Amino acid sequence: MSFFVVLRHLAVTVLVVVGSMSSALAGDTTSATADPADYQRARYDALHFKPAIDRATDAQCLACHAEVVKASVRTTSPAGVKATAARAWYQQTTTYRGEQDTFHRRHLTSAFAKEVMALRCTTCHQGNDPRDENPWSSATSLRAGGDFALRKMVTPEKSCLKCHGQMNHQVMGLPGPWSQSREMFQNNCLMCHAAIRTNRHQVNYLKAEAIEAAGATGGDSCYGCHGGRAWYRTHYPYPRHAWPGMDPAVPDWAKTRPTQSEARFVATPAAKP
Repeated sequence: MSFFVVLRHLAVTVLVVVGSMSSALAGDTTSATADPADYQRARYDALHFKPAIDRATDAQCLACHAEVVKASVRTTSPAGVKATAARAWYQQTTTYRGEQDTFHRRHLTSAFAKEVMALRCTTCHQGNDPRDENPWSSATSLRAGGDFALRKMVTPEKSCLKCHGQMNHQVMGLPGPWSQSREMFQNNCLMCHAAIRTNRHQVNYLKAEAIEAAGATGGDSCYGCHGGRAWYRTHYPYPRHAWPGMDPAVPDWAKTRPTQSEARFVATPAAKP
């Protein structure tokens, strides 16, 4: 490939980036009418950047990413094990029902997800700048420092960890992890939480009333998101919202905790399709 051909491709790429970024900065929430086959322009669509991503609907995201909600589980593994003969780790929980399913479908279309969650694409995905695949990769990077996740499409400590962190049983005063203590409390989280931290789950990606109803039937629904499906060795520092009868004295472990949820999680989200 000649030098002039390379130079021409480079010039086209620069024009695409500048045009898309200008639309994003102007607050344009309408995706560009680029040729769907033009992958380069699609990567720099204004919808992938702030502020457009904050108002993106699932329909806009799934126009290009529809494969994430299509059933695509292998019937047989590469090693020859049939899916019907094996149980995935998430099938071991009492709240999961049905056959094995893909990652996004478990979070968006499974029976339990529909019952207690209201997740949207932008709950976890806050856009994607193709240049920010490593720290300080561009002068306009908004994900540098503590708000940057190397080569990830989400920031796990601000999304995944909320429901896949460890239970902080030491702070809760339990004698041990819930798996060891549950019988002592009859597997009923509401024995304590009927009066403690009662201002909970008031965020736009959860269905608070449905969660309370599920928790009243047993602790498995609560534990599933508070340690039972932990991917990480750390716990999430949940905001400590005030509740009726709350002790005004703040314990040492809570002094660095926020007292309100993130603004984007209490605002009215973009409509689902």
